[in-house]
Amino acid sequence: MAVTTRLTWLHEKILQNHFGGKRLSLLYKGSVHGFHNGVLLDRCCNQGPTLTVIYSEDHIIGAYAEEGYQARKYASIILFALQETKISEWKLGLYTPETLFCCDVAKYNSPTNFQIDGRNRKVIMDLKTMENLGLAQNCTISIQDYEVFRCEDSLDERKIKGVIELRKSLLSALRTYEPYGSLVQQIRILLLGPIGAGKSSFFNSVRSVFQGHVTHQALVGTNTTGISEKYRTYSIRDGKDGRYLPFILCDSLGLSEKEGGLCMDDISYILNGNIRDRYQFNPMESIKLNHHDYIDSPSLKDRIHCVAFVFDASSIEYFSSQMIVKIKRIRRELVNAGVVHVALLTHVDSMDLITKGDLIEIERCVPVRSKLEEVQRKLGFALSDISVVSNYSSEWELDPVKDVLILSALRRMLWAADDFLEDLPFEQIGRCVWWCGSLEAVRESKGGNYQLCTRKKIDM
Repeated sequence: MAVTTRLTWLHEKILQNHFGGKRLSLLYKGSVHGFHNGVLLDRCCNQGPTLTVIYSEDHIIGAYAEEGYQARKYASIILFALQETKISEWKLGLYTPETLFCCDVAKYNSPTNFQIDGRNRKVIMDLKTMENLGLAQNCTISIQDYEVFRCEDSLDERKIKGVIELRKSLLSALRTYEPYGSLVQQIRILLLGPIGAGKSSFFNSVRSVFQGHVTHQALVGTNTTGISEKYRTYSIRDGKDGRYLPFILCDSLGLSEKEGGLCMDDISYILNGNIRDRYQFNPMESIKLNHHDYIDSPSLKDRIHCVAFVFDASSIEYFSSQMIVKIKRIRRELVNAGVVHVALLTHVDSMDLITKGDLIEIERCVPVRSKLEEVQRKLGFALSDISVVSNYSSEWELDPVKDVLILSALRRMLWAADDFLEDLPFEQIGRCVWWCGSLEAVRESKGGNYQLCTRKKIDM
């Protein structure tokens, strides 16, 4: 059975951030390996930076050795006390591990500022140390358990290599992706969400990954009125002079619970492919049928094949009842129209205590998991339909960890688009017609779907 820490996720993150953002790897646990300080040092010496955490009935205290423990050698020790979400520290000075853990018989019972006595399950410290740590004036603290951690880089070489390989795999899969049944050449993904949620930033981030450097083609802002006022359809090249990739990201005016946001009636026109690129939205009324940017007879390639709702992780809990009602209404209309939709949670890297190392397994982080469950509870999305990303905003260089999150979210959107295309009734395929001696469609013998002949494409 795996040995697990007694630290809560929150307390572990507080300690990690306080002592340099290191990842804590459990080396020793008293209740499992025994309260034998000699055995503890045999296991924990020469492990690099080391954190010792002591649990009493009322306190979590401990010691950090940046140089680690080495037999009979002095190390600079920093003491800490963790109370709720606040941490205090006191530089103890130079100690040998044998003195710190009461293994040096000659120095045991001699005057000292701080000692960990595993054999008698107690911590001994003087009044000045207690005062500096903000503890009650009781010189002896009983030990319920203690744990020793090796402090490692949150992104070691092995993990970074794994992330880089995953990034290459995702890039290859997206570059070679072909929409279901070759019904269209490019998938259209509509980004919908509240003003300022990060829709334009997501497009910029996707483009950055494929361009190989951070770009800002779509204007991004942080004000409450948003920046996107036009309907934009963005094709993305693979590299500076490469071919266009098999997807188009469609950016729109943000949703608002008050005046100024995307007109609800415009959404159906966007979904149907009736609105041209660069149409200037009018928040007060939808597009007119005689408008020069209105497409009378859109084909399947003009339609939206997947909708991605974009939500700011920091604002989910503050959604008004009006915004929740509006999003649920849009979701119902999408279901009725047969359009598959997913959700995208942005700005997770700005949440408290989230570090770069957490982004590798971001959906497992307790506060992020809480946000995902809140999206599920308030808006009805399945957890499997919610992706988490960290957009490029102020960075100048690409980050493989961020790239993996962005590419994974994009791949999930393309899978959803394939589901939409596969589920289309044959009569809705419209102008996507293929020549095979005569115009025809052959129904598959299994599953009841239509399979189009693909010998020669004709333009109708």
